[in-house]
Amino acid sequence: MNNLEDIMAMAQNVQNELQKAQDSLDTIEVEGVSGGGLVKVKASAKGRIVSMDIDESLLKPEEKGMVEDLVIAAFNDARAKADAASQEQMSKMTSGMQLPPGFKLPF
Repeated sequence: MNNLEDIMAMAQNVQNELQKAQDSLDTIEVEGVSGGGLVKVKASAKGRIVSMDIDESLLKPEEKGMVEDLVIAAFNDARAKADAASQEQMSKMTSGMQLPPGFKLPF
């Protein structure tokens, strides 16, 4: 029975560490950029958009289509960076754990 208790304690510890890692993702910020810096989007590693900056030179009616494309590109860049930051954070958290081969977190 002692072994089962150890396993349960380890599972509880893993769950607590996962929650801490998930909570910390909202404090990590990344910046997506497009158009050579004309459009910038800041997001948390959880994917929450924090802010956006559009250079004033793009704010012309005839530039509408290009601005829309640049905003989409900046969002996608921010999302990719958020995913990378999230993966890095989760890898740090699980690096010290002795998990069976092929076992991936979060479940």
